[in-house]
Amino acid sequence: MGRVTAPNQVPPVPPADLPGTLGALRAAGHRYRTVKQELRANLLARMRTGEDRFPGIVGYDDTVLPEVERALLAGHDMVLLGERGQGKTRLIRSLVALLDEWTPVIAGSVLNEHPLHPLTPAARALADSAGDDLPVGWLHRSMRYGEKLATPDTSVGDLIGDVDPIRIAQGRTLGDPETIHFGLVPRTNRGIFAVNELPDLAERIQVALLNVLEERDIQVRGYQLRLPLDLFLVASANPEDYTNRGRIITPLKDRFGAEVRTHYPTDLDLELALVRQESELVAEVPEHVLEVLARFARAVRESSSVDPRSGVSARFAIAAAETVAAAALRRSGLLAAGSAASPAAGGGSGAGDATVRPEAPVARVGDAVSVTSTLRGKVEFESGEEGREIEILAHLLRTATAETFRARLAGLDLSGFTDLVAEDTVVETGELVSSAELLRQVGTVPGLAKVLDRLGMGDAPTPEQAAAGVEFVLEGLHLTRRLGKDVTESGRTVYGGRD
Repeated sequence: MGRVTAPNQVPPVPPADLPGTLGALRAAGHRYRTVKQELRANLLARMRTGEDRFPGIVGYDDTVLPEVERALLAGHDMVLLGERGQGKTRLIRSLVALLDEWTPVIAGSVLNEHPLHPLTPAARALADSAGDDLPVGWLHRSMRYGEKLATPDTSVGDLIGDVDPIRIAQGRTLGDPETIHFGLVPRTNRGIFAVNELPDLAERIQVALLNVLEERDIQVRGYQLRLPLDLFLVASANPEDYTNRGRIITPLKDRFGAEVRTHYPTDLDLELALVRQESELVAEVPEHVLEVLARFARAVRESSSVDPRSGVSARFAIAAAETVAAAALRRSGLLAAGSAASPAAGGGSGAGDATVRPEAPVARVGDAVSVTSTLRGKVEFESGEEGREIEILAHLLRTATAETFRARLAGLDLSGFTDLVAEDTVVETGELVSSAELLRQVGTVPGLAKVLDRLGMGDAPTPEQAAAGVEFVLEGLHLTRRLGKDVTESGRTVYGGRD
């Protein structure tokens, strides 16, 4: 699973030593292979060398990937079934890496025809007349992938092809195959073609794919034209789409050789690994904060208040981590603006200004509160929960924080923190409280070094990292009913006294 990255659409320049004619290609000992033979051979080669077969795919090693590999080795077209955000498109696009890096084509062929296996009448005539002098081009594997997001307005012409009125106007007759403008599927001949969200495709349009999957050919309107395509066809679908927005027609389902079910990360470590790999963080997010967000995503996914049919995308936890990092960066920027303005307000400048240390952007657990409002649109709630969305998410976030607190700091003596905030003493934190101000309030706390070590911050944490650790402990003590907490009208959080 992971964030989707489109294959490279800028064709690389082929190496100069590749054969340029059909005769040179034969002399080099090249043999024609179908796409499925390529995928099978290259997958087996990676298996034998121990090379990573599906780079960037997290959480599927023991479940989904073995089924995908069996489908590839069997030469079966396949459909991936799974809720949103389970990395189906990412997995499909990763298959491109299993193709040969370069493959020969008849130079100028719209259908990427192999020099040893021309398809169209024009290409066959050219091959017969040119013989060994037939010009050969080379196609990089990144250009052998086609993809269509199925939408209700998709037409047969989009997928298969239609008559080109411009070529008719140029004087060609309707029966001439050269008047056909080929669609996405034939233009991906000798490659991998993916249909995303297949059930959204109108049933009458799905029928157009029947011949592609079984007879491996296409039919365009009334033309007597049979093109035996060489394709690996793969589709994605949400299992609920069979009964909600649409369905995959039975004859089409029957023609897919393999049906593979995807899933969300099965355990916390995989969820964390996915967030670390895919999130683009603009600030430092400590491990314990990432764990809170990963647990939060899993809690939302398992909540009875959330519609299980729609699922909670893996992008939820990724977006949460990026939002928390952005909150830390915002704090850093605003505090820098405040510290720059304060000397001017006092009318002085000089040696004292140099002592002001800029706040480095490091996320704290309190920054996670913002995700409950910004990410609620990513969650489909049950109909009876209307109006309670933020309340539900806030409760689940507190639960995730408490679970992380217990998992990370179980067995540690935290009496130094509870003694610190005695009945008449409070510690104030919040979105715009600097790390220096927070640490000044707590001073020297017995046990803080062990807490920071347990949180993975090493022997010499920065003030911002230490402040993140302190805030996490205070929030955890509150959530485990060992410390009181209040929120002021200005939005600051005050810890102190007994809960």
